[in-house]
Amino acid sequence: MDIDYPQQAEDFRIQIRAFLAEHLPPSWPGGGALAPDEREAFAHRWRQILADRGLIAVSWEKQYGGAGLSVVEQVVLAEELARAGAPEPPENDRFGIELIGNTLIALGTEEQKRHFLPRILSGEDRWCQGFSEPEAGSDLASVRTRAVLDGDEWVVNGQKIWTSAGASANWIFVLTRTDPDAAKHKGLSLLLVPMDQSGVEVRPIVNAAGHASFSEVFLTDARTPAVHVVGGVGGGWPTAMTLLGFERGAQVTTAAIDFGRDLNRLIELARQRGRHEDPHIRDGLAWCYSRVQIMRYQGYRGLTQLLEGRRPGPDAAISKVIWSEYFRRHTELAVEILGLDALGPEGPGNGAALMVPEAGTPNTAACWMDELLYARAATIYAGSSQIQRNVIGEQLLGLPKEPRALAGIGGGHGGC
Repeated sequence: MDIDYPQQAEDFRIQIRAFLAEHLPPSWPGGGALAPDEREAFAHRWRQILADRGLIAVSWEKQYGGAGLSVVEQVVLAEELARAGAPEPPENDRFGIELIGNTLIALGTEEQKRHFLPRILSGEDRWCQGFSEPEAGSDLASVRTRAVLDGDEWVVNGQKIWTSAGASANWIFVLTRTDPDAAKHKGLSLLLVPMDQSGVEVRPIVNAAGHASFSEVFLTDARTPAVHVVGGVGGGWPTAMTLLGFERGAQVTTAAIDFGRDLNRLIELARQRGRHEDPHIRDGLAWCYSRVQIMRYQGYRGLTQLLEGRRPGPDAAISKVIWSEYFRRHTELAVEILGLDALGPEGPGNGAALMVPEAGTPNTAACWMDELLYARAATIYAGSSQIQRNVIGEQLLGLPKEPRALAGIGGGHGGC
């Protein structure tokens, strides 16, 4: 396998390293070493520095505010930011740039692109994702949120849940049912809905670690212009699958870098606690190392597909299962290393990051327990491991569909 990057990409890597050396503070420890308020403030300043130099959404075309660079240069930038432990961007950027922004480029109208993309890059529009519902999590085809056309506007009613960054967003992309008489996969549409209206209520949800990183969103006669449909009326299912492909393929090669950094932190914890020579702990660390390397080469595979012009598809489910199951198991190993100290964790927490904690996160019991509690969710959000394995088996391996559980004596079918 040839994993060398082209010379143009390596030249760009040198430029980015010089930029980082110039603009990150001397002896930068990483955002995890800062207090939460300082971390957030610095992240916003850092975003402006990147924006001023055209380093946000660098692979977007220049007419939409991007830098017009290649996909491989975008990956190089992400790799170098990860290696340097640069501040994580505001979470709304992930939904705005990586998800709905890329989906608009792939499937949106020209008017939608010209209106929304510059506002996403400027930070004026801050996005969150309205997919999951109380009775439609991984089985998104069962969503009940309804949208009815009233003149030149959609009127939306329903509830969304587990909405990450919902409290700081002013726009939400919502998977809705616009044709209740169509088959459940066929009657869906993806709408872009402003949140700064009386018909939208956001209620933060406190997670097990004591942080409110996600919310539930109630839509009561919320309105949005009829033209704010992405992928066409009734095209919500393929549009949502395209968007989820971007979600699951977003990290590509950086997941191995981030998790590799956190693995080094875990190894250091084992050394500090005198557990690094324990055969059981060493076996667990070896398992973690092997999975990080699998992530690395899986990332190169995904990068190759992007370079060949293929959009992320069902095979993105493989990466999702690998990293989310790794996230859960490596935090469980941390608890084994901590022993009884895990029962009364001390030290500052890390805010229960959605993915791997930022560089500089303290090696405290409190941080690891925050990570452990959130890692349980990693095998559920963005598609549960069970559903991802069904996707792998059915769509990639061609295996028969999993039989649905019988619902009652009548022989009806239950949901996924």
